[in-house]
Amino acid sequence: MRHTLKYIRLVLFISLLYAAFAGADTSVIRHLNIASTINPVTASFITEQIELANQKNERAILIQLDTPGGLDSAMREIIQAQLSSQIPVIVYVGPSGARAASAGALITLAADFAAMAPGTNIGAAHPVSIGPGASNQADSPMVEKVLNDASAYARSIAQQRGRNQEWAEAAVRESASISAEEAVDLAVVDLLADSVNDLLTQLEGYKYIRNGEALVFSSSDTELLPAEMNWRQRVLNAIGNPNIAYLLMMLGILGIFFEISQPGVILPGVIGAIAILLAFFALSTLPVNYVGVLLILLAFVLFVLEVKVTSYGMLTVGGIIAMALGSLMLIDSSEPYLQISNAVIAATVTACSAFFIFAMSMVVRTQRTPAVSGGEGMIGEIGIVTKAIDGRGSVFVHGEYWQARATEPLSEGTEIEVVRLLSGLELEVRQATNNKQPTEEMEV
Repeated sequence: MRHTLKYIRLVLFISLLYAAFAGADTSVIRHLNIASTINPVTASFITEQIELANQKNERAILIQLDTPGGLDSAMREIIQAQLSSQIPVIVYVGPSGARAASAGALITLAADFAAMAPGTNIGAAHPVSIGPGASNQADSPMVEKVLNDASAYARSIAQQRGRNQEWAEAAVRESASISAEEAVDLAVVDLLADSVNDLLTQLEGYKYIRNGEALVFSSSDTELLPAEMNWRQRVLNAIGNPNIAYLLMMLGILGIFFEISQPGVILPGVIGAIAILLAFFALSTLPVNYVGVLLILLAFVLFVLEVKVTSYGMLTVGGIIAMALGSLMLIDSSEPYLQISNAVIAATVTACSAFFIFAMSMVVRTQRTPAVSGGEGMIGEIGIVTKAIDGRGSVFVHGEYWQARATEPLSEGTEIEVVRLLSGLELEVRQATNNKQPTEEMEV
């Protein structure tokens, strides 16, 4: 019995060891290629991959970075994942021409091994407030508080990774930015590398700290495992682009306008609602000027009123002006990567204006078209007196016989014109004064 229990314990211990190391592959270096802004979607993808690489006990995770910056909250989420990783995290700013600006600079500082390709740059990590009521004035107490917090955070990261703390603080407070060569000289990053393979070769034998213990990194007998965003993450990441967010907003406005002007079509309204919601998701991560949003909404209201009110195009002109001004004011940032392209604004405003003008012209044309059915449709019809009218009589109009009244006597056979439809299916007529022919000949 005692031997049986020992055997069972041994089997359970072996099973637990197998479960712990199942799927582990220490010969793999997971490779992420991030060439976009640092936003919630990017942060979710990177942290997810770091956790997955740790679960599989892979050799390391390599983040190839090219970013103009992004949100502070997303950056901190990524850095927390880097600092808590049990396997080494490598950040490589590349290829040549890439940059690790703003949030990207602090992500690079937080790596176990940081490298840059020749012709790249790092820095300009000065925090910028975004959102309604945000202030970026240098003497604002809130700006000073945010700046102090960001600079202390940068120094602590640099200190933990043994990098240049003074430069880290200068990158935040003074927007300092340096080239790859300067970064190596100032101990901001560890080395220069022409490519990923060159980087891994140079990292052979480098040391990193885990749980107070110095470990040696080896890249021998390893292979790169590319990791890419899934389709949902790619879509959400693309939506975060200011140009895409702006186009979605305008598409949503067009769809809802079409649904209001042509009730019952349904599809344009559904597409418009979805586009508006996606645009709001994207705009929540961008420095939006809410005066710009209100001007665009005002333009939408003016276009809708043009359908209901006859203004001879004045409301449409006002709507176009409000849309153009709102589009130019929508994003409040001096950072180029956060701005909407002027070409996109010009093309979108022109296309939307053309659509609204076309829609307005069709509405006006419809309103001015004479009625062809019902009581309104009878007005102006030409007919013939079938029973002399002296106060009252009868006429033949539009293929039917009608009781009729006239303010003057009309003899039988006189050509008449319908003035209006009276109650009781009776017509008020007068002698025709034009050359219009009766719509149908009277049957004899």
